[in-house]
Amino acid sequence: MAVLNIVLVEPEIPQNTGNISRTCAATGARLHLVKPLGFAIDDRKLKRAGLDYWHFLDITYYDNLEDFFQKNAGPFFYFTTKAPRIYTDVSYPDGTYLVFGKETAGLPEELLVRHPESCVRLPMIEGARSLNLSNAVAVGVFETLRQWGFPSLQSAGNLTKYRWEDSI
Repeated sequence: MAVLNIVLVEPEIPQNTGNISRTCAATGARLHLVKPLGFAIDDRKLKRAGLDYWHFLDITYYDNLEDFFQKNAGPFFYFTTKAPRIYTDVSYPDGTYLVFGKETAGLPEELLVRHPESCVRLPMIEGARSLNLSNAVAVGVFETLRQWGFPSLQSAGNLTKYRWEDSI
């Protein structure tokens, strides 16, 4: 089974982390939270955004970025508005870690400078600062899973009162 890892470095807004938790739970991605967090992990806004998906979530906490890198080997892809390359120009191998920074500042520039080949961006109009963190994570997750053929994910739904064949 393919493994996708989502890393949030010092997330600040509980609703974003809750939404990202739900995305991870629904797609089977693992969530890694790097402290300090801008909220208490029992924050009701966090739980509300994740709704009833918490039992699907595989989550690991780290004291800081150094702790995270000591315990994980990559490959890492750093999502940043400062990157010269678009996220769709990259092939994401099994075991990939998609790394996202905090809402107000992104990832540390010293980290980005050390790994320019692993930095990717989402295209936006000039003057736009960034997408919402939970939206950016969803884009990265689904691009990676699309490249992998959506392994272990249900790819078709069922109508409750009708049959698809009747509409074609």
